[in-house]
Amino acid sequence: MSGQSLRSIPGAERLLELHAAELPQKNELCGAFWGTLALRLAGIASSADPVDQDAVGALAGSVLAEAADEELPPGETGRADYRITFPTIADSAQAGTSAGGLVRALRELAGDALAIIPVAGPWTPAAVVAVLEAATACQEPCTVIGNLSTRHLWGSHPSPAALVSYLESGDHRAGPAPDWDVGHFVGLLGRIEGRRGTLVLVGDTYRSLGWEGVHAQPVERLSDALGRVHSGRPSGVILVAAAADAADLERRIGTAGLQIGTWDNGSLDLAATSG
Repeated sequence: MSGQSLRSIPGAERLLELHAAELPQKNELCGAFWGTLALRLAGIASSADPVDQDAVGALAGSVLAEAADEELPPGETGRADYRITFPTIADSAQAGTSAGGLVRALRELAGDALAIIPVAGPWTPAAVVAVLEAATACQEPCTVIGNLSTRHLWGSHPSPAALVSYLESGDHRAGPAPDWDVGHFVGLLGRIEGRRGTLVLVGDTYRSLGWEGVHAQPVERLSDALGRVHSGRPSGVILVAAAADAADLERRIGTAGLQIGTWDNGSLDLAATSG
Protein backbone atom coordinates (compact mmCIF):
# COMPACT_ATOMS: atom_id res chain seq x y z
CA MET A 1 0.00 0.00 0.00
CA SER A 2 1.42 3.37 -0.98
CA GLY A 3 0.39 6.92 -1.76
CA GLN A 4 -2.18 7.37 1.03
CA SER A 5 -2.79 10.83 2.49
CA LEU A 6 -5.06 12.16 5.22
CA ARG A 7 -6.82 15.49 4.62
CA SER A 8 -8.69 16.55 7.73
CA ILE A 9 -10.96 19.58 7.98
CA PRO A 10 -9.71 22.42 10.21
CA GLY A 11 -10.95 21.89 13.75
CA ALA A 12 -11.51 18.14 13.31
CA GLU A 13 -9.35 17.18 16.30
CA ARG A 14 -11.25 19.48 18.67
CA LEU A 15 -14.56 18.46 17.08
CA LEU A 16 -13.81 14.81 17.88
CA GLU A 17 -13.17 15.73 21.51
CA LEU A 18 -16.55 17.46 21.69
CA HIS A 19 -18.13 14.54 19.85
CA ALA A 20 -16.80 11.98 22.34
CA ALA A 21 -18.08 14.01 25.28
CA GLU A 22 -21.61 14.42 23.83
CA LEU A 23 -22.31 10.89 22.58
CA PRO A 24 -24.90 9.54 22.09
CA GLN A 25 -27.54 11.67 20.40
CA LYS A 26 -30.90 12.09 22.08
CA ASN A 27 -33.62 10.10 20.34
CA GLU A 28 -34.60 11.67 17.00
CA LEU A 29 -32.25 14.63 17.50
CA CYS A 30 -29.31 13.61 15.30
CA GLY A 31 -29.49 16.95 13.46
CA ALA A 32 -29.54 18.86 16.74
CA PHE A 33 -26.63 16.71 17.99
CA TRP A 34 -24.42 17.86 15.13
CA GLY A 35 -25.70 21.41 15.26
CA THR A 36 -24.70 21.52 18.92
CA LEU A 37 -21.19 20.30 18.18
CA ALA A 38 -20.76 22.82 15.35
CA LEU A 39 -21.73 25.71 17.63
CA ARG A 40 -19.52 24.51 20.47
CA LEU A 41 -16.56 24.12 18.11
CA ALA A 42 -17.01 27.77 17.11
CA GLY A 43 -17.23 28.87 20.74
CA ILE A 44 -20.88 29.92 20.51
CA ALA A 45 -22.44 30.13 23.97
CA SER A 46 -25.64 31.57 25.40
CA SER A 47 -26.02 33.82 28.42
CA ALA A 48 -29.41 32.23 29.09
CA ASP A 49 -30.12 28.61 28.15
CA PRO A 50 -27.26 26.21 27.39
CA VAL A 51 -26.35 25.50 23.77
CA ASP A 52 -27.27 21.84 23.64
CA GLN A 53 -29.30 19.32 21.65
CA ASP A 54 -32.55 20.50 23.25
CA ALA A 55 -31.93 24.17 22.47
CA VAL A 56 -31.00 23.49 18.85
CA GLY A 57 -33.87 21.06 18.40
CA ALA A 58 -36.42 23.49 19.80
CA LEU A 59 -35.36 26.31 17.48
CA ALA A 60 -35.23 23.88 14.55
CA GLY A 61 -38.82 22.79 15.11
CA SER A 62 -37.87 19.19 15.86
CA VAL A 63 -40.72 16.74 16.52
CA LEU A 64 -40.68 13.34 18.23
CA ALA A 65 -42.73 10.31 17.21
CA GLU A 66 -45.64 9.58 19.54
CA ALA A 67 -44.84 5.87 19.57
CA ALA A 68 -41.14 6.45 20.38
CA ASP A 69 -40.28 3.70 17.90
CA GLU A 70 -37.16 5.24 16.38
CA GLU A 71 -34.98 2.65 14.69
CA LEU A 72 -31.62 2.43 16.44
CA PRO A 73 -28.34 0.78 15.48
CA PRO A 74 -27.96 -2.77 16.78
CA GLY A 75 -27.14 -2.82 20.48
CA GLU A 76 -28.24 0.77 21.19
CA THR A 77 -30.97 1.49 23.73
CA GLY A 78 -31.53 5.15 22.97
CA ARG A 79 -31.37 8.31 25.06
CA ALA A 80 -34.42 10.26 26.23
CA ASP A 81 -33.07 12.63 28.90
CA TYR A 82 -34.63 15.70 27.28
CA ARG A 83 -34.29 19.00 29.13
CA ILE A 84 -37.48 20.34 27.52
CA THR A 85 -40.72 18.80 26.30
CA PHE A 86 -40.83 18.32 22.55
CA PRO A 87 -44.06 18.08 20.55
CA THR A 88 -44.96 14.67 19.15
CA ILE A 89 -46.52 13.44 15.93
CA ALA A 90 -48.31 10.22 15.02
CA ASP A 91 -46.50 9.79 11.69
CA SER A 92 -43.00 8.66 12.65
CA ALA A 93 -41.79 9.34 9.10
CA GLN A 94 -42.18 13.07 9.80
CA ALA A 95 -40.38 12.98 13.15
CA GLY A 96 -36.88 14.35 13.66
CA THR A 97 -35.30 17.57 12.42
CA SER A 98 -35.74 19.16 9.02
CA ALA A 99 -32.76 20.48 7.09
CA GLY A 100 -34.32 23.91 6.76
CA GLY A 101 -35.13 24.02 10.46
CA LEU A 102 -31.57 23.11 11.42
CA VAL A 103 -30.16 25.84 9.16
CA ARG A 104 -32.52 28.40 10.70
CA ALA A 105 -31.65 27.33 14.26
CA LEU A 106 -27.92 27.54 13.62
CA ARG A 107 -28.24 31.00 12.09
CA GLU A 108 -30.32 32.24 15.02
CA LEU A 109 -27.91 30.91 17.62
CA ALA A 110 -24.72 31.96 15.81
CA GLY A 111 -25.82 35.40 14.62
CA ASP A 112 -23.19 37.10 12.48
CA ALA A 113 -20.31 35.08 13.90
CA LEU A 114 -20.77 32.11 11.57
CA ALA A 115 -21.71 31.38 7.98
CA ILE A 116 -24.32 28.60 7.69
CA ILE A 117 -24.23 27.35 4.09
CA PRO A 118 -26.56 24.52 3.00
CA VAL A 119 -25.44 22.68 -0.15
CA ALA A 120 -28.12 20.70 -2.00
CA GLY A 121 -26.10 18.87 -4.66
CA PRO A 122 -26.33 17.39 -7.25
CA TRP A 123 -24.25 14.64 -5.69
CA THR A 124 -21.46 12.70 -7.34
CA PRO A 125 -18.23 11.41 -5.81
CA ALA A 126 -16.44 14.42 -7.31
CA ALA A 127 -19.00 16.75 -5.72
CA VAL A 128 -18.43 15.21 -2.29
CA VAL A 129 -14.68 15.66 -2.67
CA ALA A 130 -15.22 19.26 -3.81
CA VAL A 131 -17.19 20.06 -0.64
CA LEU A 132 -14.55 18.45 1.56
CA GLU A 133 -11.80 20.30 -0.30
CA ALA A 134 -13.65 23.59 0.16
CA ALA A 135 -14.00 22.94 3.90
CA THR A 136 -10.36 21.86 4.17
CA ALA A 137 -9.31 25.20 2.68
CA CYS A 138 -11.00 27.17 5.49
CA GLN A 139 -8.72 29.26 7.66
CA GLU A 140 -10.84 28.69 10.77
CA PRO A 141 -12.54 25.56 12.14
CA CYS A 142 -15.38 24.28 9.97
CA THR A 143 -18.06 21.66 10.60
CA VAL A 144 -19.58 19.71 7.69
CA ILE A 145 -22.96 18.20 8.60
CA GLY A 146 -24.24 15.58 6.15
CA ASN A 147 -27.91 14.60 5.87
CA LEU A 148 -28.15 11.19 4.23
CA SER A 149 -29.73 7.77 3.91
CA THR A 150 -27.77 5.14 5.82
CA ARG A 151 -28.95 2.29 3.58
CA HIS A 152 -26.31 3.23 0.98
CA LEU A 153 -23.34 3.18 3.37
CA TRP A 154 -20.96 0.37 4.15
CA GLY A 155 -21.48 -1.16 7.56
CA SER A 156 -19.39 0.77 10.06
CA HIS A 157 -16.98 -2.08 10.92
CA PRO A 158 -15.22 -3.04 7.67
CA SER A 159 -12.17 -5.22 7.95
CA PRO A 160 -8.74 -3.62 7.52
CA ALA A 161 -8.38 -5.73 4.37
CA ALA A 162 -11.57 -4.23 2.90
CA LEU A 163 -10.40 -0.69 3.61
CA VAL A 164 -6.95 -1.25 2.12
CA SER A 165 -8.39 -3.05 -0.90
CA TYR A 166 -10.75 -0.16 -1.60
CA LEU A 167 -8.01 2.48 -1.26
CA GLU A 168 -5.86 0.55 -3.73
CA SER A 169 -8.53 -0.47 -6.24
CA GLY A 170 -11.36 2.06 -5.86
CA ASP A 171 -13.87 -0.81 -6.01
CA HIS A 172 -16.58 0.08 -3.49
CA ARG A 173 -18.81 -2.92 -4.24
CA ALA A 174 -17.23 -5.01 -1.50
CA GLY A 175 -17.62 -4.18 2.16
CA PRO A 176 -20.11 -5.00 4.91
CA ALA A 177 -23.86 -4.47 4.63
CA PRO A 178 -25.26 -1.29 6.21
CA ASP A 179 -25.87 -1.28 9.96
CA TRP A 180 -29.33 0.30 9.67
CA ASP A 181 -31.73 2.06 7.29
CA VAL A 182 -32.78 5.58 8.31
CA GLY A 183 -32.52 9.19 7.27
CA HIS A 184 -29.71 10.58 9.40
CA PHE A 185 -27.38 13.49 10.15
CA VAL A 186 -23.64 12.84 10.49
CA GLY A 187 -20.43 14.87 10.54
CA LEU A 188 -17.85 14.68 7.74
CA LEU A 189 -14.37 15.07 9.20
CA GLY A 190 -12.04 14.69 6.24
CA ARG A 191 -10.81 12.08 3.79
CA ILE A 192 -8.10 9.52 3.17
CA GLU A 193 -6.94 9.42 -0.43
CA GLY A 194 -5.52 6.15 -1.70
CA ARG A 195 -4.14 5.04 -5.06
CA ARG A 196 -7.63 4.80 -6.59
CA GLY A 197 -10.11 5.08 -3.72
CA THR A 198 -11.09 7.91 -1.36
CA LEU A 199 -12.44 7.17 2.11
CA VAL A 200 -14.50 9.83 3.87
CA LEU A 201 -14.19 9.97 7.67
CA VAL A 202 -17.68 10.08 9.16
CA GLY A 203 -18.55 11.08 12.70
CA ASP A 204 -21.73 9.33 13.81
CA THR A 205 -24.07 9.72 16.78
CA TYR A 206 -23.66 6.35 18.56
CA ARG A 207 -20.52 4.75 20.00
CA SER A 208 -21.45 1.36 18.52
CA LEU A 209 -20.99 2.68 14.98
CA GLY A 210 -17.38 2.40 13.87
CA TRP A 211 -14.61 3.22 16.33
CA GLU A 212 -16.33 5.09 19.16
CA GLY A 213 -18.70 6.74 16.69
CA VAL A 214 -16.28 7.31 13.80
CA HIS A 215 -16.14 5.22 10.62
CA ALA A 216 -14.75 5.41 7.08
CA GLN A 217 -16.92 5.30 3.97
CA PRO A 218 -16.03 5.03 0.26
CA VAL A 219 -16.80 8.37 -1.35
CA GLU A 220 -19.04 6.61 -3.88
CA ARG A 221 -21.21 5.20 -1.08
CA LEU A 222 -21.38 8.60 0.61
CA SER A 223 -22.40 10.21 -2.68
CA ASP A 224 -25.22 7.68 -3.07
CA ALA A 225 -26.27 8.26 0.55
CA LEU A 226 -26.44 12.04 0.10
CA GLY A 227 -28.29 11.62 -3.19
CA ARG A 228 -30.60 9.06 -1.55
CA VAL A 229 -30.37 7.00 -4.70
CA HIS A 230 -33.68 5.36 -5.73
CA SER A 231 -35.69 7.33 -3.13
CA GLY A 232 -36.30 10.46 -5.20
CA ARG A 233 -35.42 12.66 -2.21
CA PRO A 234 -31.82 13.91 -2.48
CA SER A 235 -30.32 15.56 0.59
CA GLY A 236 -27.20 17.61 1.21
CA VAL A 237 -24.66 19.05 3.60
CA ILE A 238 -24.59 22.08 5.87
CA LEU A 239 -21.30 23.92 6.19
CA VAL A 240 -20.83 25.76 9.49
CA ALA A 241 -17.84 28.05 9.14
CA ALA A 242 -16.36 31.31 10.35
CA ALA A 243 -17.92 34.32 8.64
CA ALA A 244 -14.51 35.24 7.23
CA ASP A 245 -14.41 31.96 5.29
CA ALA A 246 -17.89 32.35 3.75
CA ALA A 247 -16.95 34.05 0.48
CA ASP A 248 -14.29 31.50 -0.42
CA LEU A 249 -16.55 28.60 0.53
CA GLU A 250 -19.40 29.89 -1.63
CA ARG A 251 -17.01 30.51 -4.54
CA ARG A 252 -15.65 26.97 -4.34
CA ILE A 253 -19.14 25.48 -4.07
CA GLY A 254 -20.29 27.43 -7.11
CA THR A 255 -17.22 26.46 -9.12
CA ALA A 256 -17.98 22.80 -8.40
CA GLY A 257 -21.45 23.22 -9.91
CA LEU A 258 -23.26 22.68 -6.61
CA GLN A 259 -26.42 24.47 -5.51
CA ILE A 260 -26.66 26.46 -2.30
CA GLY A 261 -30.04 25.83 -0.69
CA THR A 262 -31.95 23.50 1.61
CA TRP A 263 -33.86 20.31 0.84
CA ASP A 264 -36.87 18.40 2.12
CA ASN A 265 -35.67 15.42 4.15
CA GLY A 266 -39.21 14.45 5.13
CA SER A 267 -39.08 15.72 8.72
CA LEU A 268 -41.69 18.24 9.83
CA ASP A 269 -40.46 21.72 10.78
CA LEU A 270 -42.98 22.56 13.48
CA ALA A 271 -41.52 26.01 14.14
CA ALA A 272 -42.09 26.96 10.50
CA THR A 273 -45.59 25.51 10.25
CA SER A 274 -46.72 27.16 13.48
CA GLY A 275 -45.15 30.50 12.58
